[in-house]
Amino acid sequence: MSQNKKITFPLIILLLIALSGGGWYAWQHKGHDHAAEGKAAQGKQLYTCSMHPFIIKDKPGTCPICGMELIKKIDSAPGDGTTQTPEQKQQAEMLGHVSMSANQRIMANVATVEAKFGTLNKEINAVGIVQFDQSRQAKVTAWIAGRIDKLNVNTVGAQVSKDRPVAEIYSPDLLATQQEYLLAVKSREQLKNSPIPSISQNGEGLVASAKQRLMLYGVKESQIAELEKAGKPNIRLPIYTPLSGTVIEKMVQQGQYVNVGEVLFNIADLSKVWVEIDVFENEVPFVRIGQQVEISSAVEHGAVSRGRISFVYPFHDPKTHTVKARVELANPGHMLKPDMFVNAIIRVPLVKGIVIPVTAVVDTGKRQVVWVETSPGMFEPRDVQAGERIDEKVQILSGIKAGDKVAVSGSYLIDSESQLKGGGQDHSQHTGGTKPEAKGQPSAPPAKKDSLKMDDMKM
Repeated sequence: MSQNKKITFPLIILLLIALSGGGWYAWQHKGHDHAAEGKAAQGKQLYTCSMHPFIIKDKPGTCPICGMELIKKIDSAPGDGTTQTPEQKQQAEMLGHVSMSANQRIMANVATVEAKFGTLNKEINAVGIVQFDQSRQAKVTAWIAGRIDKLNVNTVGAQVSKDRPVAEIYSPDLLATQQEYLLAVKSREQLKNSPIPSISQNGEGLVASAKQRLMLYGVKESQIAELEKAGKPNIRLPIYTPLSGTVIEKMVQQGQYVNVGEVLFNIADLSKVWVEIDVFENEVPFVRIGQQVEISSAVEHGAVSRGRISFVYPFHDPKTHTVKARVELANPGHMLKPDMFVNAIIRVPLVKGIVIPVTAVVDTGKRQVVWVETSPGMFEPRDVQAGERIDEKVQILSGIKAGDKVAVSGSYLIDSESQLKGGGQDHSQHTGGTKPEAKGQPSAPPAKKDSLKMDDMKM
């Protein structure tokens, strides 16, 4: 009996060891099968569209929406995700792009322009009033007291010439001075042959003294020469204007007696005029002497006259908060009339650089994005840094270069399409890619929204 117990006990121990080993082997084999199955499942290659990432296929082909070639779908790398394969980088970059067919572009009203290197001009608009050129005004005055016997100019606005007399005056003092001059001339002829030098020189002195008195009365040297040639005094003295121009004021009538220094006419030359423009005080620092100004008026029917700023007044109008600037310009045909209101434009060059329309920049509040057409129908977002903005143009400091085609209309629709494609991502996170997808999970189609979807535009 004791011998049987000695045999039975070791057999039981061996049986238990065998059972334990079999169970362990079965468990290990089962686990390896599941790992292999999982690895096989993970190793199945999927394909997606870079423009429409919710399209998932198990074999290569083309996208049913845009017709682009499908690319390999790459899941996020395990671990910390700090390294990416070239396929992962390509997929991440392409997810930020938007592809549009010709029909979609037409329906979304997408237009592009070429970014160009240019200069932004600040445009200063002002109003002004046409004034007489003060350096081209003159007064016709009486140099001697007398009576206006003849008036050659009878109306305001008449054209006068400095070579033609505007009036003739009768003066007893002038008549007497002419007679004195003629007597002095005769005396000079009689005394010039005198053997006594003092007597001959005295004759020259009498002529010079009489001639000076005539010139003080406004008689020209040519008139004095005619007087000496004729040998008899003129009853009426012609009065000339100092410049050619237009009579802007008439203060005398024919037959009227006038005193010395009394104004007979005011004359202005309208071949050149001044325009005094009102510049708002915040724009005064941009105004400089010598700048070109474009002047237009309703009378000229769209014609533009160009002049230059000759003076900036050192006065400020507290009522209108403006400073006046004087513009000198030619006035052919006298189209610009004094006291006429005109519009003035001053274009001040500010900065040079890449210039695009303001509508091309999508401002998210955090970043500024421009959509660039890298190839026909393919739009890529570019982060840009905007500089000066003048009216409808903006300077771009970085992000794009001259020659890039940027979307100037429909850019917000392109931006919306990009966000829908990225699963409603915040555009402020644009870096040319999208948020990584969950490992092993395809991107879900975007949720239905009321906003316009570019995918619905197939025609």
